[in-house]
Amino acid sequence: MQTFTDIGALIVRTPGTLGGRPHIAETRVSVQRVAAWYKMGLNAEEIFERMGNLTLAQVYEALTYYHANREEIEAYLTAEKSNYEQLAASMNQSL
Repeated sequence: MQTFTDIGALIVRTPGTLGGRPHIAETRVSVQRVAAWYKMGLNAEEIFERMGNLTLAQVYEALTYYHANREEIEAYLTAEKSNYEQLAASMNQSL
């Protein structure tokens, strides 16, 4: 007997998990994380191989969400980069 997955249920937002950002259901893997790897040049199969705890379908769903909501995810990525740069600068100043 074949089972079917409702792909609309693969990406969720859970208050209190990852700041309410979209993530793959039943994991703590954010769409933002998958998108960052994708933007580094990895394809879906390579992301799947590196993640280990995701199915290929979950990776593709995260990438689909990213492409459908690019502005939202890019804003998260920009904020993350800015936070990293601020932290790095403050650590260099305290040395």
